[in-house]
Amino acid sequence: MDHLRKKFIVFDGNEGCGKSTQARLLHEELRKVGIPSRLVRDPGTTRIGELVRGILLDPQNTDMAMRCEMLLYMAARAQMMKEIIQPALEEGQTVISDRFISSTLAYQLGGDGLTEAEILAVGQVAIDKRWPDMTIILDLPVPESPKFTLFTGDPAAGKDRIELRSMEYHEKVRQNYLRQSKIHRGHYRILKAMDDPQKVHVEVMRLLSSLKPL
Repeated sequence: MDHLRKKFIVFDGNEGCGKSTQARLLHEELRKVGIPSRLVRDPGTTRIGELVRGILLDPQNTDMAMRCEMLLYMAARAQMMKEIIQPALEEGQTVISDRFISSTLAYQLGGDGLTEAEILAVGQVAIDKRWPDMTIILDLPVPESPKFTLFTGDPAAGKDRIELRSMEYHEKVRQNYLRQSKIHRGHYRILKAMDDPQKVHVEVMRLLSSLKPL
């Protein structure tokens, strides 16, 4: 798996798709064969990023405008890129991210009139033009998500601000992911989410075999 050295790999998808599990499994697989890797979550990982994450996911922040939401996500990414991702890649590590700009193109696209061009332009600045080498989207129909009960709209259930949004919103998010995968075929791959994480992991490794070494 030497071809994965210095690569930047993102796992993304709608709620409950298993992306966090797949990111962890890849991280563990690389460590087993001696390839240094760094696992990060977006937003978060850095001190600044975790503070921003808290603001973004706080259910009490119902007055947050979508453009503000988008910019906060980008701010957290800018910090993580400068503090963790770029240094790790320069040191020869593989970076694995649980979500990235692909999430903003799914969750914030269209809100407050936000366009894909606007999101990509801000993203280009935030990440200093270092885009992922591959983004793997795990697709899961919303009604099949194990987090289906999150879409109750009940703040007392302890769900975060994004999870509390309607099922219609989350279906739109899923369609936005599928749309991205078609438009950006060169750097995107899509996999059907399955109950067996190991089967998905096998498919992930098959997809990653197409990456060329630097």
